[in-house]
Amino acid sequence: MNLSFHGAAETVTGSCHLLEACGVRILVDCGMFQGSRELQEDNASPLGFDAASIDYVLLTHAHLDHVGRLPLLVKRGFRGEVIATSATFELARLVILDSAHLQSEDARHHRHSRSSKRESDDCEPLYSMLDALDAIGRFGRSAEYGKVIPISSGVRATFFDAGHILGSASILVDANEGGRKRSILFSGDIGNDGRPLLRAPQTPTAAEHVVMEGTYGDRCHRPFAASVDEFFDAINSTLARGGNVLIPTFALERTQDILYFLHEGIAQARLPATLPVFLDSPMAISATEIFRRHPECYSSGMAGRFAAAADPLSVPGLRMTRETLESIAINRIHGGAVIMAGAGMCTGGRIRHHLAGNLGNAAAGVVFVGFAALGTLARRIVDGARTVRILGEDIPVRARIHTINGFSAHADQRELVAWHNRIGGIKMTFLVHGEASAIRELGTRLGPSRIEIPKLHQAFRL
Repeated sequence: MNLSFHGAAETVTGSCHLLEACGVRILVDCGMFQGSRELQEDNASPLGFDAASIDYVLLTHAHLDHVGRLPLLVKRGFRGEVIATSATFELARLVILDSAHLQSEDARHHRHSRSSKRESDDCEPLYSMLDALDAIGRFGRSAEYGKVIPISSGVRATFFDAGHILGSASILVDANEGGRKRSILFSGDIGNDGRPLLRAPQTPTAAEHVVMEGTYGDRCHRPFAASVDEFFDAINSTLARGGNVLIPTFALERTQDILYFLHEGIAQARLPATLPVFLDSPMAISATEIFRRHPECYSSGMAGRFAAAADPLSVPGLRMTRETLESIAINRIHGGAVIMAGAGMCTGGRIRHHLAGNLGNAAAGVVFVGFAALGTLARRIVDGARTVRILGEDIPVRARIHTINGFSAHADQRELVAWHNRIGGIKMTFLVHGEASAIRELGTRLGPSRIEIPKLHQAFRL
């Protein structure tokens, strides 16, 4: 059994791990690098393996940094089967098609802004809408939590609820090669305990090798109840100043979490009953509709609320804006509204336009509720930049900035260690999906297994 790492190695994005066992080549995730320009350029670089040689792709979940290079994989020759949970397939279709559309739009914009043909030749999208549709055409069997899926002779996989986003999974691969049995668990992104919508993360009882994420391996989140209090305070204080509240949101999970707490805040009279809320993200709107179709992913109590038509994602003053003209009209609102828009790291999407119109207003508030990778606009704002460049203009940062990491869909250090401790028989742990300092710190707290922090394209024989 051989294992190699082709993304999320000492960085948070680009998850892509290749497992070779029993004569088959299995890719776990094929995600996009996000963040700095250098990371984005890695997307077009060689994958580190022959795409045509891959037999199967197992998806842990549908975030772009885990599925975003699937169309590129197909474009470069992959003709195998993609396996994931039903919810992941639905969300991945949405994410992949949106990514192809945005890349085409960005390429068209750059070609028009370049003066020479030679320069415009370098502005082709990573993949086309046709490549995205071809990738979706490779979607095969749907996995159910806890049920074994035969992959090939001697290899089987079991998906466990990772509690991160709808349909997310940790994947245990068992291989029996020449009478020798090996097991390896890919954590995917590990969620939090005690959240209202999704169940707590599940684990198998044992695994010899573990590939584990460490996004927050060096810190603990604030207590969740305190984060909810801070969220309501940030909204109310901004409304009191007469400004707009901007919430850069990830379309999957974070948007739905925020809708839930806006619903609860209004129901409990902790927020104004007539609060205008805009969900300005076509992908987030579609994702929210998908969330309503998968009760198998929720806790029993939450599934019961959906079944009883007591929709916990409905907000009295919610307006969903799919059309561009509707989004532009929001910019005429100078105060008193909550505006949720993608992308969560502010690397694209409609949030950039709202930031351009509100960051310079001292009455406004920007509430960050998710991880911001190095090199992203969100990270620069969070780190205290006084001026940021958005849509070709230098914008002063006068708005009040709130960073509430307790809403993160990622487990913190304490939860990561507890997740690892629940698994018996671990001989070796590979730490990925985290900035170098975070996963090194996490490594000092795990035991007693051997710890490895792989480099990009590094291979190991298990």
